[in-house]
Amino acid sequence: MKTKDYLGRIADALETIAHALGTNPKAHPFSLGSENAYHWQGDTGTLLPVPKVSRVPLSMLRGIDHVRDLLLANSEQFARGHGANNALLWGARGMGKSSLVKAIHADIESRPGFKRLVLIEIAREDLETLPQLMRAISGQDARFIVFCDDLSFDAGETSYKSLKTILDGGLEGRPDNVLFYATSNRRHLMPRDMIENERSTAINPGEAVEEKVSLSDRFGLWLGFHNSDQDTYLSMVQGYADFYGLSLDADTLRARAIEWAATRGSRSGRVAIQLVRSLAGEEGKTV
Repeated sequence: MKTKDYLGRIADALETIAHALGTNPKAHPFSLGSENAYHWQGDTGTLLPVPKVSRVPLSMLRGIDHVRDLLLANSEQFARGHGANNALLWGARGMGKSSLVKAIHADIESRPGFKRLVLIEIAREDLETLPQLMRAISGQDARFIVFCDDLSFDAGETSYKSLKTILDGGLEGRPDNVLFYATSNRRHLMPRDMIENERSTAINPGEAVEEKVSLSDRFGLWLGFHNSDQDTYLSMVQGYADFYGLSLDADTLRARAIEWAATRGSRSGRVAIQLVRSLAGEEGKTV
C-alpha cells in the first residue's frame, strides 16, 4: 500500500472517530434556526425544528395552581437572565407535567420583556449525548430549556451518570444559558425495587443507593403532582368544556364526567381532556 493511501485511510478513520465524539473538524458550525422548539437527534448530533408544538394554553391547566406558579416563576427568572433551578416534575400520570412545561414556554414566548427562550426535547435514550448538546448551545445568544419527558432509569443503566455530571459538577458543568426540566412518575427516578435491591446486595448498601438516588438531588426544584379528587377533576372538565365551547349544561356535563372517570378508574387532567374530545366529537367540533 502506498504511503499516501495509508495516510488517507488513517485520516478517514480519525474523522469518523471525531464525528462519533461530536468533534468532527469538517462539521458545519452549529447555528440556531428561527424556530423556538427543537428535538435533539442524539445519533446525528443535530437539532430538528418543531414548527408547531403540541400544547395547550397555560390557562387551561387546572388543579395544579401551586406547582404551575412555582415553575412559571422559575422559568421567568431564567428567561430574564437571572438565577433559576433545574426542575423535576414528578408524580401521578396524566396530571399535566409535560403539558405544563410546554404551556409555560409558550406563555413566556408570547410576552415581552424576556430573552429568547428555546425549548429542546431530548429522549431518554439520547442522554449520553447530553454533554455534546450542552457544548453546542452554550455559546448561542438565547436561553434554553432542555426537556426530557418520562425520565426514569432501570437496573443496569448508566446513562444517568451523564445527566448527573451535567446537572451539578463535572469540569464543564451546565452552561449558564441552559436549564434542564424533566418529568417522571418516580420521585427518585429509580424503581423502588431497584433501590431496595441495591441495599440488600451491595457491599456498602448506603453508598450504592446514594449513587443512584442522589441524581434527583441535582434538581433544585421538586414539583409533586398528585391524583386529583373529584372536585378538582370536575373543575378540569368544566374548564376544558368552557374553552372549547361545548353546549352541555352543567348537570349533564357533571354526570357524564363522573361516569367517564368511573369507567377508567382514574381522575386526572388526561382523563378530563379525553372526555371533552369525545363530547366535542358528538357536537361535531374539533379539539
